[in-house]
Amino acid sequence: MPEFHGLTRSRLERRATTDYSLLSSTSPLTNAILFMPTARLAELRSRTLAVIMGGGQGTRLFPLTRERAKPAVPLAGKYRLVDIPISNCINSGIMRMYLLTQFNSASLHRHISQSFKFDHFGNGFVEILAAEQTFASNSWYQGTADAVRKNLMHIQTTDFSYALILSGDQLYRMDFRKIIEQHADSSADVTIATIPVIAKDASSLGILQINAERRIVRFVEKPKDPGTLNSLKLDRATYGPLGIQSDTDLFLASMGIYVFNRDVLLELLNNNLDDFGKHIIPGAIENKRVFSYVYQGYWEDIGTIRSFFEANLDQAANLPKFNFFDPPVFTRPRFLPASKVNAAALDHAVISDGCIISRARIKNSVIGIRSVLDEGALLTNVVMMGADYYDTTARSSRPENLGLPLGVGRGTRIENAIVDKNVRIGEGCVLTPEGKPPEVDHPLYYIRDGVLVIPKGTVIPPNTVI
Repeated sequence: MPEFHGLTRSRLERRATTDYSLLSSTSPLTNAILFMPTARLAELRSRTLAVIMGGGQGTRLFPLTRERAKPAVPLAGKYRLVDIPISNCINSGIMRMYLLTQFNSASLHRHISQSFKFDHFGNGFVEILAAEQTFASNSWYQGTADAVRKNLMHIQTTDFSYALILSGDQLYRMDFRKIIEQHADSSADVTIATIPVIAKDASSLGILQINAERRIVRFVEKPKDPGTLNSLKLDRATYGPLGIQSDTDLFLASMGIYVFNRDVLLELLNNNLDDFGKHIIPGAIENKRVFSYVYQGYWEDIGTIRSFFEANLDQAANLPKFNFFDPPVFTRPRFLPASKVNAAALDHAVISDGCIISRARIKNSVIGIRSVLDEGALLTNVVMMGADYYDTTARSSRPENLGLPLGVGRGTRIENAIVDKNVRIGEGCVLTPEGKPPEVDHPLYYIRDGVLVIPKGTVIPPNTVI
């Protein structure tokens, strides 16, 4: 069977049944192309502008956010969190994106500038809109809606009909063409992406109630009262039409993904309200056509150290919940050498580019770019983020580095931990949160949600026992 850019004909045809119109001709030219986007989908995506929120402090992900913005936190060995919404846009054919930044944004700006460069002759871009003082405002972003409002003078210079508002710190795969198509077909003013969740998760999310048309008629932010929560249950009669296959009571939770008509967005932001989820959306439900787009794939809000830790370790599973392979997730092209393994025992491990591993044992762990593991190192349930550079003798010999090279030293054991970038760990260390409180602050480490976190650039002396 012939290959088309790495995809077999049968796989292309499966894609075509949902996203494309197959060409009926069997000419050689047609066979080479095989499929093309429908004119309508192409028009909708060309009229869409994505706005990605990247300005929050990410306090619940501290200390990973001590020196970087939350969307810039490394993910799955070689990516950054912000790569997810940008890749979803690119894979959906949405090539115009603004990224709103504010807090600890230097590394995020550097990553974007080095990763996403579009054709000079096209109209695609990923443009950073950093928080700035103006004659109209000299304050920081007060919330998601306030961030967009303060950048309207830039956003309005772009010609668009639909604004796609996205979070910069969620892990999911979505074809945005589908939500935009539903938005246009339903003549909606606002469309909110929602996901079915069980009662245990519903109390920590914004829960929506819809009618038979999928129009949202009620919104409750983090309902704690059992009676209120019970009244928001999704009617089981709608499971079939929505394509939900479940015997469990479900609730529709907002994913923080919105589609606005341009004029509606400008109207709803003509006030001093700060947040889309808390302020703009509840008010819009009363007097606008606000609809739900029901999404049923994998979605994880990377909001805590525990959720970040588990989402990363899931990549080492036989069948991860999130697939980085197809369609691809795009990131910075580093041109690193292939990893070199000088004998090792690997059991469910993800090994990134440019690593050097010598007689180490790695179990259920993710090893980031340029990681170096010396002989006898034992890593179990570890997310190791790697390094921004290869070490030199001059750098490691600096007094503050104690003569230690980057990476994990000989005979060191690490368990249930996140090791941030550019960490130097001496030989004979034992690093584990076992037997300690779930929350600990220490000059060399933190424990959050029962996970040990070694901050970026930390130097752990030889024979340290945590």
